Amino acid sequence: MDRRVKQIGSVTVRVVRRAAIAIVGTVVVLAGVAMLVLPGPGLLTIIGGLAILALEFPFARRWLERIKELIRKALEKAKSWWRRKRPPTDPPATL
Repeated sequence: MDRRVKQIGSVTVRVVRRAAIAIVGTVVVLAGVAMLVLPGPGLLTIIGGLAILALEFPFARRWLERIKELIRKALEKAKSWWRRKRPPTDPPATL
């Protein structure tokens, strides 16, 4: 009987944890979506909500990995653009 109670308790804890993560993550993502038109850091909030959801859900992990890759590519592109736009380090030769 004691083993059954532990199993039921273990399952209940997992279900409650998963439900809590789903609710909190969804609320944070929805707040981020609202912040896209309202003042606030909408994209960062959406990413934070996905990070919360990624604790339990594989779809959120995949989306988060895609976003990370997009950010990496954008940063590399920005760095290369910045390097091209800087003035030369050597002063021009004067005659």
